[in-house]
Amino acid sequence: MIKGARLVLLMLALVALAACRSSGDVRDKDGSEPAELPEIQDPLPVQRKWSVNTGAGTDRSRPHFRLQAHEGLIWTADHKGQITAVNASSGRVERRLSTGLPLSGGPTIAGDIILAGTFDGRAVALDAKSGETRWSTRLSSEVLSAPVLHDGMVVVRCIDGRVFGLDMADGKRVWVHDRSVPLLTLRGNSNPLTRAGRVYIGYDDGQVTALNVSDGSMLWSQRISAPEGRTELDRLADIDGPMQVVGSELYAVNYQGRLAGLALESGRIMWVKDMSSATGVELRRTSLAVADSDDRLWLVDRRNGATQWSSEKLLNRRLTRPVFLGALIAVADFEGYLHFVDSSGGEPVARTRASKKAPAAAPLVAGDSLYLLDEDGRLSAWQIGDRR
Repeated sequence: MIKGARLVLLMLALVALAACRSSGDVRDKDGSEPAELPEIQDPLPVQRKWSVNTGAGTDRSRPHFRLQAHEGLIWTADHKGQITAVNASSGRVERRLSTGLPLSGGPTIAGDIILAGTFDGRAVALDAKSGETRWSTRLSSEVLSAPVLHDGMVVVRCIDGRVFGLDMADGKRVWVHDRSVPLLTLRGNSNPLTRAGRVYIGYDDGQVTALNVSDGSMLWSQRISAPEGRTELDRLADIDGPMQVVGSELYAVNYQGRLAGLALESGRIMWVKDMSSATGVELRRTSLAVADSDDRLWLVDRRNGATQWSSEKLLNRRLTRPVFLGALIAVADFEGYLHFVDSSGGEPVARTRASKKAPAAAPLVAGDSLYLLDEDGRLSAWQIGDRR
């Protein structure tokens, strides 16, 4: 397909599917209003440790940046090519690296190297101290996920469905795995997930594929739900959020589809649960936390898919992926609120307005602190206290 036509289709999907994903609209895709936020009785205290500007943010280009903690620093990027490292404890900016690149995915910190993807279809390795380019490799299309490093191989997923294995030393292409994607997809890709010499890819048609990291050969492929419906919009089934691996199982959820537990070795489906989510799953011990497409919060037993609890108190608030913070689950919404709920029952225990802008990514938990990046590039750090 012509590249321009594909971009048009992607934009049409975003507009028709969910204006709710744009920061200016306050309605869900079916016209429902966001849930009101009642007062929390006897809330836990929420303390902002610090807040700092990390650059130009995401702009309308909608890159898929993430926060990454590495050796006491919180790393992030902006759409103009600036990469920033902030001291996790003090909020002091330790590095501002102006790359001049149209960054769109990442960053991934690998020792003294920063890995990232660009809007013009490149994977780049940058010096983590100077920001200078170590190597740059032309790929097939835009990169909207974070490159990953495993066993000396940099694995990069492109928006056209191709996955590349690049030599970490010089960026030379070692292998490519090519898979077609539907004509209409959500904008975004789940990050490649590596484990024990394998990389697991979640595709836009609801399929999970396992590849050998060394040569890109396919080990297995399993569809967690089949696209259904009369129209292309009805058949959207993207796996866009993070998948999780623990022990011998992999967990994934797709849009308009299912949450599933798969056997890591064979791809065999262990259990499924009807659920729609484009933000992915979060894992802690035997529990999976998910925010579904209607913004219900779920806690699910990872061993069998049984519901531990679900909450409708944040419906239509365009939630990020939830994250675990001690005994709590934290999630951010489109108005910049941070919500904290008790992981044992889903009851809200604290809330704060972290920003007047929507979050640019899911919160990051490192130690006992939570970090949130907003669309304007402001990074803030938060802690939860005890009731007095």
